[in-house]
Amino acid sequence: MARTASTMMELDTLAPAFVLPDVSTGQMLTLASFAGQPALLVMFICRHCPFVKHIQGELARLGKDYADSGLAIAAISANDAVKYPVDSPESLKEMVDELGFTFPVLYDESQQTAIAYQAACTPDFFLFDAARRLVYRGQLDDSRPGNDLPVTGKDLRIAIDAVLGGKAPAIEQKPSIGCNIKWKEGNTPPYYG
Repeated sequence: MARTASTMMELDTLAPAFVLPDVSTGQMLTLASFAGQPALLVMFICRHCPFVKHIQGELARLGKDYADSGLAIAAISANDAVKYPVDSPESLKEMVDELGFTFPVLYDESQQTAIAYQAACTPDFFLFDAARRLVYRGQLDDSRPGNDLPVTGKDLRIAIDAVLGGKAPAIEQKPSIGCNIKWKEGNTPPYYG
């Protein structure tokens, strides 16, 4: 498995707009679909990546734990589903059902949303405040497949709690590590190594 780190998009960046289908309902969701919430978490995930599989239970817990908190969550999968059929919308819908995700999983077929967010790996996390300015990007926690550390979501939870409490998250933020996004031929973004 290729270990790829987040690009660590510049803090205070405005959340890029998107229009993407929800794999469960087929409904098109946009950045504006999440308006009115004091915080928005955008996560780039997929189904096949060992790094995502390692934390998928915690992602489901995050959704449930913050369901009534004012945190909006949108997960996005941008992998090339032709080369990786397990990351197709149909397969992602199965993942949503199996794990009981309480947030929408969106499919970025063109990969333009992933490029706009400078997403590089799965998982990759972006937390925005009420003004939709980036306040946290980086890892869920220090746990990785094989390092025997428990999956707690500590880093991301601390950041979420800060934003929901009207505070700025800590400046020291560690990059997420995961599998590289599976780019379509000709789509590899300039920031991607």
